[in-house]
Amino acid sequence: MTIPQATSLCIDLHCHSTVSDGALTPSDLIARARDKGVTHLALTDHDTIAGLEQARQAAGQVGLELINGVELSCLWRTQTIHIVALDFDVDDPGFRAALATQLDNRWRRARMIAERLERLKVDDLLTKATSVAGGDVPGRPHFARVLVDEGVVRDSGQAFRRHLGAGKPGDVRAFWPELDEVVAWIVQAGGIAVLAHPRKYKMTATRLRQLVSDFRRAGGRAIEVSTSGQSSGDLGFLAELCRREQLLASQGSDFHFPGAPWCELGHIMKMPDGLEPVWHHFRKPVVTG
Repeated sequence: MTIPQATSLCIDLHCHSTVSDGALTPSDLIARARDKGVTHLALTDHDTIAGLEQARQAAGQVGLELINGVELSCLWRTQTIHIVALDFDVDDPGFRAALATQLDNRWRRARMIAERLERLKVDDLLTKATSVAGGDVPGRPHFARVLVDEGVVRDSGQAFRRHLGAGKPGDVRAFWPELDEVVAWIVQAGGIAVLAHPRKYKMTATRLRQLVSDFRRAGGRAIEVSTSGQSSGDLGFLAELCRREQLLASQGSDFHFPGAPWCELGHIMKMPDGLEPVWHHFRKPVVTG
């Protein structure tokens, strides 16, 4: 039996700030979320919780409820998969150690991308990409920005087509741990592991069902049923998969930057009826009041 969702609530459990690959600082992200009517937000930067404290202070000032979040990268049968961790203990020492390992993995990857692009003759490429990332670990979008600024390519799209996209020199496979290990980190920290944006992995329905089944056996408890860029068919398929595997349902915009209406904060397709929302199972449950 599920609890009806309150129409007065706007819950967004997946978004990014400048601490990873988003365009807004954590405090600016909170301000935008509030302006868009979001009442409960999880900041889920990639493999880091460095923005949570700033976000929490900003949320307290505008009356928005912030849920602890982070989006962790892992491997499942050699494919990179993203797991959103929600409502975990930020002070759990094991979880913090795991995040430090993830940070090391990201820096290894960034250095390798810079090495592979040395032939482009951009001086201090890694340093410049790090600056674009605000001092944090640069990803491929940050390297693309430098290549544009240096006149190597016309725009970011060309940077990916020529140098950073699939099969190009800057397409470096990350050094991620296995799915089982990442889910265990989250569970041990008292959090809820959520399979992020399942339809974005471009898997067949059969393979996706295998992933979700393995995820559940590893201790995963929820999947993102409603997220950006989905069709109504995707929504229905994921809802049925959620029911079949008896998992909780999550949702999130996967917001990265303003100006993209398909992934705006709080703009999420309504989840189908009959699903059990993940937020009913937070340590401080979000329910109809």
